[in-house]
Amino acid sequence: MKLGVLIGSGHRVMLLALPFLAVGLVLNILHPSWFSVGGPPLVLTVISIVILVPGVIVWIWSVFLILTRVPKSQLITSGPFSLVKHPLYTGVAFLVLPWAGFLLNTWLGALVGIAMYVGSRLFAPEEERGLSKAFGAAWDEYCRKVRLPWL
Repeated sequence: MKLGVLIGSGHRVMLLALPFLAVGLVLNILHPSWFSVGGPPLVLTVISIVILVPGVIVWIWSVFLILTRVPKSQLITSGPFSLVKHPLYTGVAFLVLPWAGFLLNTWLGALVGIAMYVGSRLFAPEEERGLSKAFGAAWDEYCRKVRLPWL
């Protein structure tokens, strides 16, 4: 199993998000007040934890499925993959980065999450063409059954 097949378009997604992270971190160090979410207040802390916990679970679950099934050339259609086609990217972008950032009193996580999601949308079609070629009718059936194919 080639490493490129295992990581899909993840390297491109991260290359797109990395400049936002780097510039954001530098600006956050130089001007922390620009990125402050105000504390975070108790309500934002609670909301962040409530969303972050399932986000981390989805992230770990997706990584586990990828590491155990992709090397065996198996199409993953269960768990988080039954909800969205790319739960690793989507989960980290929407459920981990923003809320971890808010807990750290910065909206930088939300900015990087948005950049990561945009990157995943830009590079997903190429990855999906490869999956379609590799799995044929099974991929088509999966695309029909996945609950949120547009996310």
